[in-house]
Amino acid sequence: MSKSRIVDDVSLRIIEQLQEDGRRPYATIGKAVGLSEAAVRQRVTKLIDSGVMQIVAVTDPLQVGFNRAAMIGIAVSGDLKAAADELAKVPEVDYVVITAGSFDLLIEVTCADDEALLDVLNNKVRKMPNVIRTETFVYLNLRKQSYNYGIH
Repeated sequence: MSKSRIVDDVSLRIIEQLQEDGRRPYATIGKAVGLSEAAVRQRVTKLIDSGVMQIVAVTDPLQVGFNRAAMIGIAVSGDLKAAADELAKVPEVDYVVITAGSFDLLIEVTCADDEALLDVLNNKVRKMPNVIRTETFVYLNLRKQSYNYGIH
């Protein structure tokens, strides 16, 4: 979270422009934030290289054949960071966070169907040696998905 502190107001405005349209031309962004096209390009490159942001295509999982998504709470023993790193290697895992509370880790998975979710849960997550227990929260309906972190 500390990376947001190295970003000045102009860079935040550039990020906001790209969150509205990731293909927005640098010249258009420059006009909106008061910089030249070259200056915007340099800032965007620096933001990407420093890991502050990524520019990616976001898909609707249902429309590309992934009909089951779930959040899985995981209690583990031992090193939380090592467990999180191992879970991050699982291809179906989209999101891994170390938490405080009832679970040590939360992961979000996207799968083709319930059988694929069962495979991930049974043959990948639960087979990890330091996993104590899991609880799966199957998504029934997605009401909001936003990627405009850090601009509000």
